[in-house]
Amino acid sequence: MGVLEDKSRARTFYKYLSKVYDQVNPFIWNEEMRTEALGLLDFEPDNRVLDIGCGTGFATEGLLNHVDHVYGLDQSPHQLEKAYAKFGKRDGPVTFHLGDAERLPFRDDTFDVVWSSGSIEYWPNPVDALRECRRVAKPGGQVLVVGPNYPNSSVFQRLADAIMLFYDESEADRMFRDAGFTEFEHHTMGPSYNPEIAITTVAQVPE
Repeated sequence: MGVLEDKSRARTFYKYLSKVYDQVNPFIWNEEMRTEALGLLDFEPDNRVLDIGCGTGFATEGLLNHVDHVYGLDQSPHQLEKAYAKFGKRDGPVTFHLGDAERLPFRDDTFDVVWSSGSIEYWPNPVDALRECRRVAKPGGQVLVVGPNYPNSSVFQRLADAIMLFYDESEADRMFRDAGFTEFEHHTMGPSYNPEIAITTVAQVPE
């Protein structure tokens, strides 16, 4: 397990990263990638959408171009403070929750779309969290997860393993199957300097 897959360490990490997150993020997860990922989903304006690990609201902002309202959840109060500044804490287009991806505070079959980008790498038990994604999504709904693709270099592999969860398509297959998904597909994407830096999985929730 990587050092940042510990929840308390991850919260401390984001306490400081939140100060510069919006300036650093475009070098890893940019608007073009977000647009590409959003294009993999089918939306209706009144869909109920959950953004797990919403952070400062970068993906949330993109989701609001497709739907009227988004539910955002993050375990970092410091990241959420940045999101409140963008969207308002209450009575805005986003309903925010401070919470844990492995214990989502929502009822079964609540959301048409469950989205998570840049969060799975911090989940100590990703299969448990993916099961939670499936639980809160409606039958026939869509779950999209963006995570860091496993590097090809052995040097970077050792570094990746020490920090957080990186995974390839075969590991993504295993995690999604273990979480109860039977229909899913993977897409690699990234900025021009590394077009396969991220792996995006789109899964259909069994009906």
